Amino acid sequence: MAAPITSIRKQEQTEEERAQQKLTDLQKLLAENENALNSILNIISELNDMGALEAANSLLQAKERVASIAIHQVSREPVTNLMNHFLSVADTLASTDPDMIKKLTGSITAGVEEANEHLHSSKTIGVMDLLKVLKDPDINRAIRFGMNFLKGMGKELKEE
Repeated sequence: MAAPITSIRKQEQTEEERAQQKLTDLQKLLAENENALNSILNIISELNDMGALEAANSLLQAKERVASIAIHQVSREPVTNLMNHFLSVADTLASTDPDMIKKLTGSITAGVEEANEHLHSSKTIGVMDLLKVLKDPDINRAIRFGMNFLKGMGKELKEE
């Protein structure tokens, strides 16, 4: 009868065996992904041929200077004004009812199309014509909207 096992020894690899195992794993990985590696190498070759790798390398070499220039450009007044305008417009749009914005933009589009149809008309409009068109419900609605828009805008301007 065999002697009972009283201890288990863990077999540890040497540094050389670990390195050999890593090389074997890498070879297996390269063999499995040959097409992808060829594509990557072709892309890198094209980038090198057109000078993009050299430009990227130069950019990385001068990263502190480039960052300084970028920060200077972004902090200029026109750029900060643009960002502030964008944030103000985004805030206004976010606080406005989306259905109202949709209706308003649709109305503007329809108005531009209607105006474009009569753009090249040579007919002159007199004072009496203006008084007559006030009875048109569509024109009257637009004028009422415009007057109320101007009233609200005037109130807001007065508060500042």
